[in-house]
Amino acid sequence: MRLRTTGAAAGAAVSVLAALAALTALTGCHRGSDAAGRIGIDLPRTDTDFWNSYQQYLRKDLDHGGPKALPPANSQNDIAKVVADVQALTGQGAEAIVMAPQDTGAISAELQRLAAKKIPVVSVDTRPDDGTVYMVVRADNRAYGEKSCDYLGRKLGGRGRVAELQGDLSSVNGRDRSEAFAACMMTKYPKITVHELATDWKGEVASAKLQSLLAQHPDLDGIYLQAGGAFLQPTLALLEQRKRLVPAGSAGHLTIISNDGIPDELAAIRAGTIDATLSQPADLYAKYALFYAQAALDGKTFRPGPTDHGSTIVKIKNGLEDQLPAPLVTKANVDDRTLWANQLDRPGKQQRR
Repeated sequence: MRLRTTGAAAGAAVSVLAALAALTALTGCHRGSDAAGRIGIDLPRTDTDFWNSYQQYLRKDLDHGGPKALPPANSQNDIAKVVADVQALTGQGAEAIVMAPQDTGAISAELQRLAAKKIPVVSVDTRPDDGTVYMVVRADNRAYGEKSCDYLGRKLGGRGRVAELQGDLSSVNGRDRSEAFAACMMTKYPKITVHELATDWKGEVASAKLQSLLAQHPDLDGIYLQAGGAFLQPTLALLEQRKRLVPAGSAGHLTIISNDGIPDELAAIRAGTIDATLSQPADLYAKYALFYAQAALDGKTFRPGPTDHGSTIVKIKNGLEDQLPAPLVTKANVDDRTLWANQLDRPGKQQRR
């Protein structure tokens, strides 16, 4: 999921650098001869509000009695840099790794290397295709697709035409959301025509493909955004340009459901420009990534079944996955203070992409 290059994005980049500096300052005291036993963290990217929020929650958790960690790395959505960062962290003495590899196939060799060195890995948000992991901390991405399908299907009365802005289909998240959405639509809502638009998590690609689709099918009734962090602002800008940004409840409104749960999505729900989102738990990703990394260092083991934090651990072919809850957010509950996006410290205007 990438940021568009705008003046606002430049300002956001400054904020990101400041946040990284703060996080480094927080954990920098952990360098030195006592590095052994520390957790090494690789941040996957800093070009979306979701991952910036995840980073902010990591910083809060580390600052309030969290486990000991080395200064984090940032792989900037580059799998080669993930590998280099992880090797640098283990070279500094990290004995457990938290990562969020965006390319879930290409990380396998590095996971095998870490397993051979008996260094446990917690993978956040993405499930590596191969290679041993101690725990995957992730929401149920198939449920994202199914819930988004059901929401649109019910809102459209089982008929109409929708656009699906898909993520990167080489990633497990993009595949899970797309496959589940398609299966649900085919089974439950066969009279809804779905236009699948692959985007590689790129907002500019999503906007261009949606523009072409609207030119061909001005009767479009709904849109599914697989990642609000990447697609929300380009989509709203395009709809406004084409005079299609009509508030919910008004004639001509396009029913839109998104995935992520960032503050911008909640603001759009309040404004009536989109209808719903599924809140991907950035706060719980940070909390339980650190929790499981420390548990691995402490020699603890887990098994499939319900947890004491409202999730379910499931067995996967290369380890375990804690599937955290991702609630549906609509106008009815958009102001719920338990939603992570309503808890963030937002000193300035919400970052736009």
